[in-house]
This record gives sequence, C-alpha cells and structure tokens, in this order.
Amino acid sequence: MTETDARGAATGTGDRSRPRGVLPALCATQVTSWGVVFYAFPVLNPQITENTGWPPGATTAAFSLALLISAFAGIRVGRIIDHRGPRTVMTAGSVLGVLSILVVAAAPNLPLFATGWALAGFAMAATFYQPAFAAVTRWWAPDHVRALTIVTLAGGLASTLFAPLTAALAGHLSWRMTYTVLAVLLAVVTIPAHALALRAPWPPAPSPPKIHAGQSARTAAHSRPFRMLAVALTLSAFTVSAVVVALVPLLLERGYSTSEAAWALGLGGAGQTLGRTLYASLARRTGVTARTTTLIALGGLTTAALALSPGPYGLLIALSIAAGMVRGNLTLLQATAITDRWGTTHYGRLSGLLAAPTTTASALAPFAGAALAIPLSGYPHVFGALAAVSSLASAAALRAAPYPPRHQADETGRTSGDSAPT
Repeated sequence: MTETDARGAATGTGDRSRPRGVLPALCATQVTSWGVVFYAFPVLNPQITENTGWPPGATTAAFSLALLISAFAGIRVGRIIDHRGPRTVMTAGSVLGVLSILVVAAAPNLPLFATGWALAGFAMAATFYQPAFAAVTRWWAPDHVRALTIVTLAGGLASTLFAPLTAALAGHLSWRMTYTVLAVLLAVVTIPAHALALRAPWPPAPSPPKIHAGQSARTAAHSRPFRMLAVALTLSAFTVSAVVVALVPLLLERGYSTSEAAWALGLGGAGQTLGRTLYASLARRTGVTARTTTLIALGGLTTAALALSPGPYGLLIALSIAAGMVRGNLTLLQATAITDRWGTTHYGRLSGLLAAPTTTASALAPFAGAALAIPLSGYPHVFGALAAVSSLASAAALRAAPYPPRHQADETGRTSGDSAPT
C-alpha cells in the first residue's frame, strides 16, 4: 500500500491524495479560529472600551491592524503553501493565535493591546480561509468547489456559535477572562487538528490548462481581468467587513440590547451557511462575470435595506440572515475566482495577491465605519454609504471578464491582448 493510500482516499485520477481527515479538521479549525480571533471582538469591544476607557476608534484601529498585517503576510503564506503544503504554516499560526489572544486579554494599555492584535494578524494569515482554500484546492481539484463549500459551510457557523457564546461568557466574566477562556478553546481545537490532520503528502502542482500554457503567475496578475477583479472584490470586501463589525453598534444605536445585537450577528452567520449550500448550483447555471456582478450588487442591496429599516427586530433578523447568505456566496466566489479564470497551478500565489488588497480593505473597514459614524450622524448613514461602495464594486466586476481563448497564451508563451511583462 502506498503512502497516499495509507493516509487518504485516492482521487478518481489516481495521482492525488484526498486525505480523509483534512475536511473535518479544517471545518473545526475554521469555525474556532474565526469565532475566537475575529467574531468575538465586535461583541466584546463595547465592554472593552467601557471598562478601560480606551476610545472605540483606538480599539477598532488595533483590530484593523491585525487584518492589515494578515493581508500582506498572506502573500508569503500562499507561496509557502504552494511549495511545501499547509501543515507547518497552519500549525504555527494556531500557536501564534493562542498567544496573541492571551496578550490581548492581559494588555494593561493600548500599545500592548495593539501588539496582541498585530500578532493576531500573522495568525489570521496562517489559519483563516486563504491557507485552508489553498490546501483544499490542491488536494481536491478538480472537484474543489464541493470541498470548498463544505469548509465554508462550517466556517459560516463561526459567528452563529461564537457571537452568542462570547456574549454569554461576557455576561458572567470580564472581557479579559472571556478572551482567556476563548484562547484555551482555540488551543485545544486548532493546534492538534492542524498538526495531526494535515500530514498527508503534498501533491505536485498540476499542469496549467492548455489555454493558460506558458502564462506565468506574474502575467496573470498584471492582466486587466485580474486588476479589475481585485478592484471589485476589494470594494466589496470593504463593505462586507464594515457591515459585520458595525451591525452590533447599529442595533445598539437603535435601542436593542447587546444580547439582541449579538444574536442578529450570529444568525447572519447562519445565513452564510445557508447561502453557501446554493453556490455550487449557482456556479453551474451562471457565467463567472454575471455571478460576480450579481452577488456584489445583492450585497449592496442588503446593506441599503439595513440602513433604511429601523425595525421591528424580526425584520432586522431577516435582513441580517439575507446579508449573511450573500456574504457566504461572496466567500466562495473569491475562493474560486482564481481557478475559474487561471486554473489551479499558481493558486496559492495568485490567491495571496488577490487577497492582499481585499484583506487590506477588510482591515480598514471597521475603523472607517467607526470613524464615519460621527460625521455621518450615526450608523444608518454609514450603512447607506457602504451600499454606494457596493454599487461601485458591481460596476468594476463587469470589467473583470476573463479573456476569451484567443487572448490567452499561445504555444510560444506569448499572451495576445495583454502587454504585461512576464
């Protein structure tokens, strides 16, 4: 029996391993990593600022710093995974994630609080969706959409589980103890899962499709479709991230309790899971440009609805779930954006390059939302502005159509219709 046979079931082609433990492990670690490192903060931040006296803009800026660092660290992480596989990177990221949350919990002042979040940024780059997507895409291609859907279905439950859990813990413990308990849970779930489940042999990179033969990752990254796709997804990511973090203060501003706001955020995560069950069917029935444009536009529509609807609470819950459904599809849209256009050969590197501006936008969005709330006279107007940003993103997506085959690389490796350097 070969090593591949011993560690996982073979694919239909017989030249790749699909290790049995990877999907369950990544499902568990994505839920826990996102729940602890990301979704706990919007719930705890009001208590953090009230307890410490630190300005909300400063604490949100520290959280944004983590996302900003993860954007640029993710480029290097993608290259490492392309060549060496995900096990070492994701295991080290789990350890660093635990340490970073403990630093945040113990921080006596804002500089150390920001230091903890800076460390968390490196952990995010090594443990969140991008490295998990790179692993699944290499091990499961060409059936990677189904595997990606499974992982993101689980990841979508992060806010559903951890927003209410965090609120419940914070109702009995200080925010520092709440983060400490969550850090212990993060350690117990993610460190052994990444260390033990990702040991399977890392398959070699597949040959690129014929229409992409000779096209380097650099050529693809300098093409107009890639640039416009980056613009569209970056503007969309800005809106999505700002909406997630600002939903709790929006509902608090409208007179709802912290628990009610946390449940609205959590049920939005359930919407993400529901939406992701529909993506594979959507992908089969729509072209890549139409799918991208429509989903981004729907994100703007749900954001505008949240801006205009003061209640009742049941309607806001329904809108949060609808926004979550769109958000869940947008996650899979970005996960498959590279393979839909350029294949899987350079997936880690290209997805890292694509994720850098989108994650940067996600990093700046929470701070921008908090900063704009004062001059815009409240969060409803912030949500209205975010809906306008989504409209611009949808327009950019129309110009991100992939080149037809005649524009792709010819047999000499030259690319017609694209003057980018190789």
